[in-house]
Amino acid sequence: MPKSDNPRNRRSSQNTGRNQGKPYAKKYGSKPKANSPAKKSNPHEIRLNRYVANAGICSRREADTYIAAGSVSVNGKVITEMGYKVKLTDDVRFDGRKLNPEKKEYILLNKPKNFITTTSDEKGRRTVMELVSSASKNRLLPVGRLDRNTTGLLLFTNDGDLTKKLTHPTHGVRKIYHVHLDKSLNLSDLRKIEAGLELEDGAVEVDDVSYIQGAPKREVGIQIHSGRNRIVRRIFEHLGYQVTKLDRVIFAGLTKKDLPRGHWRHLTEQEVVNLKMIK
Repeated sequence: MPKSDNPRNRRSSQNTGRNQGKPYAKKYGSKPKANSPAKKSNPHEIRLNRYVANAGICSRREADTYIAAGSVSVNGKVITEMGYKVKLTDDVRFDGRKLNPEKKEYILLNKPKNFITTTSDEKGRRTVMELVSSASKNRLLPVGRLDRNTTGLLLFTNDGDLTKKLTHPTHGVRKIYHVHLDKSLNLSDLRKIEAGLELEDGAVEVDDVSYIQGAPKREVGIQIHSGRNRIVRRIFEHLGYQVTKLDRVIFAGLTKKDLPRGHWRHLTEQEVVNLKMIK
Protein backbone atom coordinates (compact mmCIF):
# COMPACT_ATOMS: atom_id res chain seq x y z
CA MET A 1 0.00 0.00 0.00
CA PRO A 2 1.44 3.42 -0.94
CA LYS A 3 2.42 5.59 1.97
CA SER A 4 -0.03 8.30 0.97
CA ASP A 5 -2.94 5.80 1.21
CA ASN A 6 -2.12 4.79 4.78
CA PRO A 7 -4.76 6.42 7.06
CA ARG A 8 -2.18 6.80 9.84
CA ASN A 9 0.11 8.67 7.49
CA ARG A 10 -2.77 10.84 6.26
CA ARG A 11 -3.67 11.83 9.86
CA SER A 12 -0.02 12.61 10.54
CA SER A 13 0.14 14.70 7.38
CA GLN A 14 -3.04 16.60 8.31
CA ASN A 15 -1.78 17.30 11.83
CA THR A 16 1.50 18.53 10.43
CA GLY A 17 -0.39 20.88 8.17
CA ARG A 18 -2.49 22.33 10.97
CA ASN A 19 0.57 22.91 13.14
CA GLN A 20 2.77 24.17 10.35
CA GLY A 21 4.85 27.09 11.55
CA LYS A 22 3.90 26.27 15.18
CA PRO A 23 6.47 23.72 16.35
CA TYR A 24 5.48 24.28 20.01
CA ALA A 25 1.80 23.44 19.46
CA LYS A 26 2.02 19.62 19.58
CA LYS A 27 4.05 19.56 22.78
CA TYR A 28 2.72 22.56 24.70
CA GLY A 29 -0.70 23.28 23.22
CA SER A 30 -1.65 26.83 22.27
CA LYS A 31 0.99 29.52 22.49
CA PRO A 32 1.09 30.97 26.02
CA LYS A 33 0.41 34.67 26.42
CA ALA A 34 3.24 36.73 27.71
CA ASN A 35 2.68 37.85 31.29
CA SER A 36 3.35 41.46 32.17
CA PRO A 37 5.93 41.74 34.95
CA ALA A 38 4.42 42.10 38.43
CA LYS A 39 4.86 45.48 40.01
CA LYS A 40 7.38 45.18 42.80
CA SER A 41 6.55 46.81 46.11
CA ASN A 42 9.10 49.08 47.71
CA PRO A 43 10.26 47.49 51.00
CA HIS A 44 11.09 50.97 52.30
CA GLU A 45 7.51 52.19 51.95
CA ILE A 46 4.41 51.38 54.01
CA ARG A 47 0.78 52.44 53.83
CA LEU A 48 0.00 55.61 55.70
CA ASN A 49 -2.71 53.99 57.83
CA ARG A 50 -0.23 51.36 58.99
CA TYR A 51 2.33 54.06 59.82
CA VAL A 52 -0.23 55.86 61.99
CA ALA A 53 -1.32 52.60 63.66
CA ASN A 54 2.29 51.56 64.38
CA ALA A 55 2.81 54.90 66.09
CA GLY A 56 0.20 53.85 68.63
CA ILE A 57 -2.43 56.41 67.66
CA CYS A 58 -5.23 54.00 66.78
CA SER A 59 -6.10 50.93 64.67
CA ARG A 60 -5.57 50.88 60.88
CA ARG A 61 -9.29 51.17 60.27
CA GLU A 62 -9.55 54.18 62.56
CA ALA A 63 -6.46 55.66 60.90
CA ASP A 64 -8.30 55.66 57.55
CA THR A 65 -11.02 57.78 59.13
CA TYR A 66 -8.52 60.26 60.52
CA ILE A 67 -6.68 60.41 57.19
CA ALA A 68 -9.91 61.12 55.31
CA ALA A 69 -10.69 63.87 57.84
CA GLY A 70 -7.37 65.59 57.12
CA SER A 71 -5.71 64.90 60.47
CA VAL A 72 -2.52 63.47 58.95
CA SER A 73 0.20 65.30 57.04
CA VAL A 74 3.28 63.99 55.23
CA ASN A 75 6.25 66.30 54.77
CA GLY A 76 4.05 69.30 55.49
CA LYS A 77 1.22 68.31 53.13
CA VAL A 78 -2.17 67.07 54.34
CA ILE A 79 -2.92 63.65 52.85
CA THR A 80 -6.49 62.35 52.48
CA GLU A 81 -5.81 59.67 49.86
CA MET A 82 -6.56 56.09 50.91
CA GLY A 83 -3.69 53.68 50.31
CA TYR A 84 -1.11 56.46 50.22
CA LYS A 85 2.39 55.12 50.89
CA VAL A 86 5.15 56.81 52.83
CA LYS A 87 8.83 56.18 53.50
CA LEU A 88 10.07 55.56 57.01
CA THR A 89 12.19 58.70 56.64
CA ASP A 90 9.18 60.92 55.87
CA ASP A 91 7.95 63.50 58.37
CA VAL A 92 4.48 62.19 59.25
CA ARG A 93 2.36 64.16 61.71
CA PHE A 94 -0.98 63.57 63.40
CA ASP A 95 -2.69 66.81 64.40
CA GLY A 96 0.71 68.46 64.22
CA ARG A 97 2.52 65.89 66.40
CA LYS A 98 5.39 64.00 64.76
CA LEU A 99 4.93 60.24 64.72
CA ASN A 100 7.36 57.36 65.15
CA PRO A 101 6.51 54.53 62.70
CA GLU A 102 8.05 51.77 64.80
CA LYS A 103 5.37 49.43 66.10
CA LYS A 104 5.04 49.69 69.86
CA GLU A 105 5.83 46.50 71.75
CA TYR A 106 5.53 45.58 75.40
CA ILE A 107 7.36 42.64 77.00
CA LEU A 108 7.05 41.54 80.63
CA LEU A 109 9.96 39.61 82.15
CA ASN A 110 10.13 37.71 85.43
CA LYS A 111 13.75 38.58 86.16
CA PRO A 112 16.01 36.04 87.90
CA LYS A 113 19.00 36.89 90.12
CA ASN A 114 22.48 37.76 88.84
CA PHE A 115 21.34 39.85 85.86
CA ILE A 116 21.89 43.60 85.84
CA THR A 117 19.35 46.00 84.38
CA THR A 118 21.34 47.70 81.65
CA THR A 119 21.71 47.37 77.90
CA SER A 120 25.41 46.47 78.13
CA ASP A 121 28.11 46.03 80.75
CA GLU A 122 31.78 46.90 80.38
CA LYS A 123 32.67 44.31 83.03
CA GLY A 124 31.10 41.51 81.01
CA ARG A 125 28.36 40.77 83.51
CA ARG A 126 25.12 39.26 82.26
CA THR A 127 22.35 41.76 81.49
CA VAL A 128 18.57 41.48 81.27
CA MET A 129 18.84 42.13 77.53
CA GLU A 130 20.09 38.55 77.09
CA LEU A 131 16.83 37.25 78.53
CA VAL A 132 14.61 39.11 76.03
CA SER A 133 16.92 38.99 72.99
CA SER A 134 14.48 36.78 71.06
CA ALA A 135 11.37 38.75 72.03
CA SER A 136 11.50 41.35 69.25
CA LYS A 137 13.48 42.67 66.31
CA ASN A 138 12.92 46.18 67.63
CA ARG A 139 15.14 47.75 70.26
CA LEU A 140 13.25 47.44 73.54
CA LEU A 141 14.50 49.08 76.71
CA PRO A 142 13.74 48.26 80.36
CA VAL A 143 11.28 50.50 82.20
CA GLY A 144 13.11 51.47 85.36
CA ARG A 145 15.52 49.00 86.90
CA LEU A 146 15.93 46.14 89.32
CA ASP A 147 19.14 45.49 91.24
CA ARG A 148 21.31 42.57 90.22
CA ASN A 149 20.08 40.40 93.08
CA THR A 150 16.47 41.60 92.95
CA THR A 151 14.03 39.34 91.14
CA GLY A 152 10.57 39.86 89.72
CA LEU A 153 8.69 41.93 87.20
CA LEU A 154 10.52 44.10 84.69
CA LEU A 155 8.79 45.70 81.71
CA PHE A 156 10.48 46.34 78.33
CA THR A 157 9.12 48.59 75.59
CA ASN A 158 10.00 51.02 72.79
CA ASP A 159 7.11 53.29 73.85
CA GLY A 160 8.98 56.30 75.18
CA ASP A 161 5.87 58.17 76.33
CA LEU A 162 4.70 55.22 78.43
CA THR A 163 8.17 54.74 79.89
CA LYS A 164 8.22 58.35 81.12
CA LYS A 165 4.80 57.91 82.67
CA LEU A 166 5.66 54.67 84.47
CA THR A 167 8.96 55.91 85.87
CA HIS A 168 7.87 59.34 87.10
CA PRO A 169 6.86 59.32 90.79
CA THR A 170 4.07 61.85 90.28
CA HIS A 171 1.99 59.17 88.55
CA GLY A 172 2.10 56.97 91.64
CA VAL A 173 2.71 53.72 89.76
CA ARG A 174 2.12 50.87 92.20
CA LYS A 175 5.04 48.52 92.89
CA ILE A 176 4.75 45.75 95.45
CA TYR A 177 7.74 43.78 96.75
CA HIS A 178 8.00 40.58 98.77
CA VAL A 179 10.87 41.22 101.19
CA HIS A 180 12.85 38.57 103.10
CA LEU A 181 14.85 39.91 106.04
CA ASP A 182 17.72 38.45 108.06
CA LYS A 183 15.54 38.67 111.21
CA SER A 184 11.96 39.32 112.23
CA LEU A 185 10.69 42.86 111.74
CA ASN A 186 9.66 44.48 115.00
CA LEU A 187 6.15 45.92 115.05
CA SER A 188 7.56 49.27 116.17
CA ASP A 189 9.87 49.34 113.13
CA LEU A 190 6.96 48.42 110.87
CA ARG A 191 5.08 51.43 112.27
CA LYS A 192 8.11 53.65 111.59
CA ILE A 193 8.11 52.52 107.96
CA GLU A 194 4.37 53.20 107.70
CA ALA A 195 4.88 56.73 109.03
CA GLY A 196 7.73 57.46 106.60
CA LEU A 197 11.47 57.64 107.08
CA GLU A 198 14.14 60.26 106.56
CA LEU A 199 17.03 58.77 104.57
CA GLU A 200 20.35 60.39 103.67
CA ASP A 201 18.93 61.66 100.37
CA GLY A 202 15.61 62.84 101.76
CA ALA A 203 12.27 61.65 103.10
CA VAL A 204 10.63 58.54 101.70
CA GLU A 205 6.96 57.68 101.89
CA VAL A 206 5.69 54.11 101.79
CA ASP A 207 2.20 53.45 100.44
CA ASP A 208 1.70 50.32 102.50
CA VAL A 209 3.69 47.75 104.50
CA SER A 210 2.55 44.59 106.27
CA TYR A 211 3.62 41.14 107.39
CA ILE A 212 3.02 38.32 104.89
CA GLN A 213 0.01 36.33 106.09
CA GLY A 214 0.97 32.80 107.18
CA ALA A 215 4.71 33.51 106.88
CA PRO A 216 7.38 34.31 109.50
CA LYS A 217 7.63 37.95 110.56
CA ARG A 218 10.90 38.29 108.67
CA GLU A 219 8.82 38.24 105.46
CA VAL A 220 7.16 41.55 104.63
CA GLY A 221 5.13 43.00 101.79
CA ILE A 222 5.81 46.63 100.91
CA GLN A 223 4.11 48.90 98.38
CA ILE A 224 5.99 51.94 97.14
CA HIS A 225 5.95 54.32 94.18
CA SER A 226 9.39 55.87 94.60
CA GLY A 227 11.92 55.04 91.89
CA ARG A 228 15.03 55.98 93.86
CA ASN A 229 18.03 53.67 93.66
CA ARG A 230 17.88 50.63 96.01
CA ILE A 231 15.08 52.34 97.92
CA VAL A 232 13.47 49.19 99.39
CA ARG A 233 16.77 47.77 100.64
CA ARG A 234 17.79 51.15 102.07
CA ILE A 235 14.52 51.48 104.01
CA PHE A 236 15.23 48.30 105.96
CA GLU A 237 18.97 48.88 106.23
CA HIS A 238 18.19 52.25 107.83
CA LEU A 239 16.48 50.35 110.68
CA GLY A 240 19.22 47.74 111.07
CA TYR A 241 17.91 44.92 108.88
CA GLN A 242 19.52 43.18 105.91
CA VAL A 243 17.40 42.19 102.92
CA THR A 244 18.28 38.60 102.02
CA LYS A 245 15.79 38.30 99.17
CA LEU A 246 13.75 40.88 97.26
CA ASP A 247 11.09 40.04 94.68
CA ARG A 248 8.88 42.51 92.78
CA VAL A 249 5.53 40.77 92.54
CA ILE A 250 3.35 43.57 91.12
CA PHE A 251 4.27 46.42 88.78
CA ALA A 252 1.65 48.92 87.55
CA GLY A 253 -1.09 46.33 87.96
CA LEU A 254 0.88 43.59 86.15
CA THR A 255 1.46 40.34 88.04
CA LYS A 256 3.69 37.27 87.76
CA LYS A 257 0.76 34.92 87.22
CA ASP A 258 1.73 32.07 84.85
CA LEU A 259 5.13 33.67 84.22
CA PRO A 260 7.99 31.47 85.49
CA ARG A 261 11.29 32.98 86.61
CA GLY A 262 13.51 33.85 83.66
CA HIS A 263 10.63 33.82 81.16
CA TRP A 264 8.92 36.69 79.33
CA ARG A 265 5.61 37.29 77.57
CA HIS A 266 3.91 39.97 75.47
CA LEU A 267 1.36 42.13 77.23
CA THR A 268 -2.26 41.67 76.19
CA GLU A 269 -4.08 44.51 74.45
CA GLN A 270 -6.11 45.11 77.59
CA GLU A 271 -2.97 45.34 79.73
CA VAL A 272 -1.54 47.96 77.37
CA VAL A 273 -4.79 49.93 77.54
CA ASN A 274 -4.72 49.78 81.34
CA LEU A 275 -1.14 51.11 81.44
CA LYS A 276 -1.97 53.98 79.12
CA MET A 277 -4.93 54.94 81.30
CA ILE A 278 -2.64 55.62 84.28
CA LYS A 279 -2.79 59.33 85.04
